[in-house]
Amino acid sequence: MNGNTVLFFRPRECVKKSEGDYFMKRENFQSRLGFLLVSAGCAIGIGNVWKFPYVTGENGGGVFVLFYVLFLVIMGVPVLTMELAVGRASRKSAVLGYKALEPKGSKWHIHGWFCVIGCCLLMMYYTTVSGWMLDYFYKFTVGAFDGAATDAVDGVFSSMLANPGEMAVFMVIIVLAGFLVCSFGLQKGLERISKWMMLALLALIVVLAVHSLTLDGAMEGVKFYLLPDFQRAAEVGLGNVITAAMNQSFFTLSLGIAAMEIFGSYMSREHSLTGEAVRICCLDTFVAFMSGMIIFPACFSFGVQPDSGPSLIFVTLPRVFVNMAGGRVWGALFFLFMTFASFTTVLAVFENIMASCIDNFGWSRKKATGICCVFILLASMPCVLGYNEWYFSVVLPNAPNGGQILDIEDFLVSNLLLPLGSLIYLLFCVTKWGWGFDKYLEEANTGTGLRMSRAFKPYFQFILPIIILVILIQGLI
Repeated sequence: MNGNTVLFFRPRECVKKSEGDYFMKRENFQSRLGFLLVSAGCAIGIGNVWKFPYVTGENGGGVFVLFYVLFLVIMGVPVLTMELAVGRASRKSAVLGYKALEPKGSKWHIHGWFCVIGCCLLMMYYTTVSGWMLDYFYKFTVGAFDGAATDAVDGVFSSMLANPGEMAVFMVIIVLAGFLVCSFGLQKGLERISKWMMLALLALIVVLAVHSLTLDGAMEGVKFYLLPDFQRAAEVGLGNVITAAMNQSFFTLSLGIAAMEIFGSYMSREHSLTGEAVRICCLDTFVAFMSGMIIFPACFSFGVQPDSGPSLIFVTLPRVFVNMAGGRVWGALFFLFMTFASFTTVLAVFENIMASCIDNFGWSRKKATGICCVFILLASMPCVLGYNEWYFSVVLPNAPNGGQILDIEDFLVSNLLLPLGSLIYLLFCVTKWGWGFDKYLEEANTGTGLRMSRAFKPYFQFILPIIILVILIQGLI
């Protein structure tokens, strides 16, 4: 540990190693499946099931998908192994993880505090959007859309945004449910609930995709989605398509704010990190891919534009379900799937926030649950009020036509903290001023399974940092 020893003085949850020294007894995942499903649940979220389909639609379909997969392999997998390696080698959350591995006298651990801030910022708006998913599931379940005209369907989303009470109720449900699950600990809470929720999510997405493929005209949607059409991509601009694919593949895993690092600290050393990272990326990509298989065939079947942007989920798709036989059931199932996808991310990030407080401040899990829950509830309210009582409009790179508080928070996380944090993790793992490539490689290749080749060292040290820096600069301007 480079001569650095991290002490944790709470004997009832510590193991005494020698006189006067206490080390925190770290929880572990109960099973490998639990680790994979919880980690994939963290990666699988709104970026997969909401953003991926509409960005694909905006950028020409199949060509975008090809570049997305390419960039996921050359960028996503390496940085994911690095976050997991820091967590597994240190057995700590972000701040103490850096302290355990960094060279003596260096200040890499400062980034750990920005990771905690990033997780809190993410939850300040993510809980609200997750509440939107739950709200729509409730509306379809009780038949609020039954027999609604197109104008009425379009007005439901605007009406929800204008009602702070309605949004607050569903946000509060998400926050309370999330912290309740995490209060039971890793195995009895997060792992147990996320495992079943992820299995239900995967089953739901297959059922929904099969149903979409049976609709009249569905194959036109599949062709638009999967067949590479470079002429269509050229109309958008091939450079724009490549850039969009690079951004989406990078952001889909939520790397850079230690959201994945914490699960590395809980995992066993039986399997190599490269193999586990590939499996997580495959699950993440499967859900993103299948989301498109639900949405594009349905859109083409009912003559709806698949490139309608962010409104695709909350405005366009409800129109499709309203006009579909059994639309009430299929709409409810779709938004149940969306709720599961977003809630698994909420659980994972809540666990990260709580673990950071437990590690750094010596809190019990019960105390961390209470304080963090109250903080997130209060911190989430500006996002809820930003669409009504505190409404204003500001031009941002991620909202060129005007954004609200949610867009500001999303800009700070997605455009700044995620790429900058990923760059710091990368440099920490591959440069002599940080942990170092040899130690990272040894940790990444510990265990059975796919191994990371030493031949990638020049790429990691000189090319990958430039790619991430380009993403960072592009996101800021």
